[in-house]
Amino acid sequence: MAILIDGNKISSDIKNEIKQETEEIVRTKGIKPGLSVILVGENPASKVYVSNKQKGCDEVGFASETIKMPENVTTEDVLAQIDKLNKDKNTHGILVQLPLPQQIDKNKVLEAIIPEKDVDGFHPVNMGKLVAQQDCLVPATAAGIIQLLKRSGINLKGSNATMVGHSEIVGKPCTLLLLNEWATVTICHIETRDLKMHTKDADILIVATGVPYLIKEDMVKEGSAVIDVGINRITKEKANPDLLEWRKSDFETKGATLIGDVDFLKVEPKVGYITPVPGGVGPMTIAMLLLNTLKAAKKLMGII
Repeated sequence: MAILIDGNKISSDIKNEIKQETEEIVRTKGIKPGLSVILVGENPASKVYVSNKQKGCDEVGFASETIKMPENVTTEDVLAQIDKLNKDKNTHGILVQLPLPQQIDKNKVLEAIIPEKDVDGFHPVNMGKLVAQQDCLVPATAAGIIQLLKRSGINLKGSNATMVGHSEIVGKPCTLLLLNEWATVTICHIETRDLKMHTKDADILIVATGVPYLIKEDMVKEGSAVIDVGINRITKEKANPDLLEWRKSDFETKGATLIGDVDFLKVEPKVGYITPVPGGVGPMTIAMLLLNTLKAAKKLMGII
């Protein structure tokens, strides 16, 4: 049986470390690290994510604010708000919750945040610094995956790692972070012809595609570490008998359950380490966002 990598436990440890450091900064500098989140429109999932970020800030002792903007705002309206936050000395981190309504130019908005306050790590300057192995703010989910591996005692140096998925949010930054840790990395995507060929010998397999059951037991190496980034909502009608039995309480209470991109029940007995869904990578994203905000605050205060 694989060792379950507990994202809830590891993220809680990181938040406790952030809280202690924050208390020291408040004691010595009299300033709280501050995160401002811009939320445009009424997307229910976005509201939940923003609420979780606010809760995370409260847990570690940050100052935080959510700036709500109506669905019909223009790109210029959002840019004007970012400009204010860029100039605000009490705001150390700025985050624009995605997705944005269609009329808003996402790239213009993300590039308007000054790199020093870009706690999502999506600004081209931060991405470029990541490529050049310079100190920067790194996309939170990718940074969280590396922390899960390191804090579970999994060796990265010299390991064969396969990244399935090449998004700017997870796949590409995660690949760069693995390279920076001296892993040998293969990256796969929707046009990869023979996925199994690239996954079956990987010491570390990371999957972020949004395709449930993509990774089967014959696609993984015995004793490997599997990080499942996928979050797929499966309703009772679409669940197979194994899933119906495994997640019985979810289906009875919610009518649906969340699973990853890995066929967990079949893969878990074969591998050495695996993340569950939920409770694996998910909690790490907010922990690393908070860590980015702390880092940005320390730099802007001249502590580092």
